[in-house]
Amino acid sequence: MNSIPPSTVAVEQRLRQELAACYRLIAHFRMTDLIFTHISVRIPGPEHHFLINPYGLMFDEISASNLVKIDLQGNAVEASQYPVNPAGFVIHSAIHGAREDAQCVLHTHTKAGCAVAALKCGLLPVNQISMEFHGKVAYHDYEGIALDLAEQQRLVHDLGDKAVLILRNHGLLSVGRSVSEAFLRMYYLEKACEIQLTAMAAGELVLPSQEVCAHTERQFNEPARALKDGELSDPDGMQLAWSALLRLLERVAPGYRD
Repeated sequence: MNSIPPSTVAVEQRLRQELAACYRLIAHFRMTDLIFTHISVRIPGPEHHFLINPYGLMFDEISASNLVKIDLQGNAVEASQYPVNPAGFVIHSAIHGAREDAQCVLHTHTKAGCAVAALKCGLLPVNQISMEFHGKVAYHDYEGIALDLAEQQRLVHDLGDKAVLILRNHGLLSVGRSVSEAFLRMYYLEKACEIQLTAMAAGELVLPSQEVCAHTERQFNEPARALKDGELSDPDGMQLAWSALLRLLERVAPGYRD
């Protein structure tokens, strides 16, 4: 029997801790829906195995050791006492199987996210925060609870190569090349939805030009681009933010590493 290389074990353990941290952060920032949403991370390798939450646990109960490893067909790769949310399998297996860059997939049912998902206008460039997503938002029409495997192809088609997906009449989804990228995208997508709803309730919106929106999106997402004279960039901001979030967890929920 071939043994698993120590390097592979170490990578999986790191991913387990990062994913567990993500679940605890979603709980900390009150973006949960009891046990009914899901976050997954793909384990490197040709098998497309991925880790997902044990169905039935609250997000603040999830730790590195109780995450469930499944394949693209929803089969458990390792023995676990926990099942997997079938809707989570349908959504996450579709995206992990189609997008090599979607190492982490994060889905929420927040009040603000669901409200914007029900608006015909979708996400608007109301604020600097929302401009991070200018031209990077996809939309998928509601088809019912995601329990139909036939929906997977349409879901993947609608997501395309975008960073975030607004599931109409349903909720929000982000993908990332890492757990930290997917989380921070969702954190700011949620905040963008909250700001938009507050502004829409307060009065007539003032929206910036398409040119300014495109420029701001590049500032967020292309910090390594060629800069004009006098222009600065912030290439380390997101990693600094993730490190700060992990320090927060060490203070309020250190058990995520177990």
